[in-house]
Amino acid sequence: MGERTARSLLRPPRSVRAQTTLAAVLLVSAALVVGSVLFVTVLRLVLLDGVRTSAESGLEQATARVETDGARAVDGYDDVLVQVVGDDGRVLAHGDDADPPALPSTDESRWSHDGERWLLVADDVDLPDGSEATVVFGSSLEAADTATTTVVTLLAVGVPLLVLLMGIGTWVVVGRSLRPVERIRSQVAEVGGGSRGVRVVVPSTGDEVARLAATMNDMLERLDRSAAAQRRFVSDASHELRSPIASVRQHASVARAHPDRIGLTDLTDVVLAENDRLAALVDGLLELSRLDERGLVERRPVDLDDLALSEVSRVRAEGRVRADGSGIGPARVSGDRRLLGQVVRNLVDNAARHASGIVAVGVRQVGTIAELTVQDDGDGIAVAERERVFDRFVRLDEARGRDDGGSGLGLAIVRDAVSAHGGSVVVEDAPGGGARFVVRMPVGD
Repeated sequence: MGERTARSLLRPPRSVRAQTTLAAVLLVSAALVVGSVLFVTVLRLVLLDGVRTSAESGLEQATARVETDGARAVDGYDDVLVQVVGDDGRVLAHGDDADPPALPSTDESRWSHDGERWLLVADDVDLPDGSEATVVFGSSLEAADTATTTVVTLLAVGVPLLVLLMGIGTWVVVGRSLRPVERIRSQVAEVGGGSRGVRVVVPSTGDEVARLAATMNDMLERLDRSAAAQRRFVSDASHELRSPIASVRQHASVARAHPDRIGLTDLTDVVLAENDRLAALVDGLLELSRLDERGLVERRPVDLDDLALSEVSRVRAEGRVRADGSGIGPARVSGDRRLLGQVVRNLVDNAARHASGIVAVGVRQVGTIAELTVQDDGDGIAVAERERVFDRFVRLDEARGRDDGGSGLGLAIVRDAVSAHGGSVVVEDAPGGGARFVVRMPVGD
């Protein structure tokens, strides 16, 4: 228990407000302590220098008088220490406050007398009688010590008080600054799966918090769009999967109740056709799911012209429409061969379903861009529908039969697969009428 308590005390606070305040207090405290020590040191040196200058000036005057008038010239000196010491160490004369024994004659010595500290300076002199002596002069350090003690006391009281005030100010200011962030957090925390259109309040400060709120609203907008698209996708997928199941159930029920109306061969044809449709839907959903979850898994050199020529040959063999591959030239991209093959096949199948008689496929390289074009001579696509045609489960021609309309996932797979390869796909008017799909992707090695 004791170790756990110690660890909890040593662990830094998790609150940004507390961390900021603690960091500010520590930094300011360190700066003030260092500054105070330097200030006191400099002040002490300045005060000592003043005392030293005063002592040296007094020594110079006393020495001059002793050399002129003899040792007794220092009699009567008051508030300072003055002694004339002979060569034998005997005090020859002294001021009122410098009774024997002899003072230290080492220059700039410290001397304590009656609880008061003195700075001593000394100089050798020649007395009028021809003998030699040493004049020792001392100035009191009381004023310097008092000033230093006063400053240290003021700093010892003022620095903690200043740090405390600074800490309180930092705590208050940071708290006010983080209040909008906490409000944003609480508002976002209330957003649930069923919440729609919920947005956080953007403060009018124009600072980082306002930009955070705006970014949060953008994210919520994207989440709403994504959730709406997911709900729509699930609804459309359920509807698309329900239709072939219902068709099989209906034909099976009729065949069971009225065997004379639907024979085994007819029922088998329906079941197989709807099974193929279900397989196509499931394959498309899985492909879109893989693209949404993992994106592009591998990149290898892929000859786009080979994929296009293969699809042209397939359409020709089927004989539904005439396929023109004269516009296919060399172009190589870097990507997933299976996905790129799916892109070309979906575009060609889509064009074959809408063509009146011909489908044209072209491949070329323009600088660093590989361009794939697939066009038909059908009715074309209205400008207003050219973006929606790439949405999932979208069929622009609602009147045509399901057998001709596809699953509604082919062009969605094209768009997601091309985007995963760093490319784009657009719809244009074909030169001879109809729709022209243009895929552009960066070329690869």
